[in-house]
Amino acid sequence: MFEENRAKEELKRVDHLVYVTLKYTRTCDVIKNTIERLINAFEAAFDQGLEYAQKKKKIKIIPDSNRLKGEVLQKVCKKRGVKKYFELYLLLRDLYVAEFGRKEEYRKHVAMVCTLDRGKIIEVDIPILMGYFDQTKEFVKIIEDWTK
Repeated sequence: MFEENRAKEELKRVDHLVYVTLKYTRTCDVIKNTIERLINAFEAAFDQGLEYAQKKKKIKIIPDSNRLKGEVLQKVCKKRGVKKYFELYLLLRDLYVAEFGRKEEYRKHVAMVCTLDRGKIIEVDIPILMGYFDQTKEFVKIIEDWTK
């Protein structure tokens, strides 16, 4: 029950960051902080799902690594389409640790331009960030419904 609240609390913080803070500040630091909160929401949902699976005796132990938690959760929740959300989680983690540049900071079209390991460049602007937020909410809802 505690983990469920943790995921929802992170989503509340993301909601505030996106709709209030980012609206007025328009900085890449806020975008990066939002990505960190989305990652935290995913990890809290992983914990919630795996604790439920452990109670139902579907798994014996919960892994320590968040990546392994996500992989185990994919195996346990095959029917729920969790794989695409896990891929988003991995992308968010890559974006968070990547070198980034700032584009049009303090302006309407602010974007964080990230360079990933293989030289791939991803531009995270407000509409893309909103998409990540919506997908994270969907994932938390799926896990929440499954654990009831």
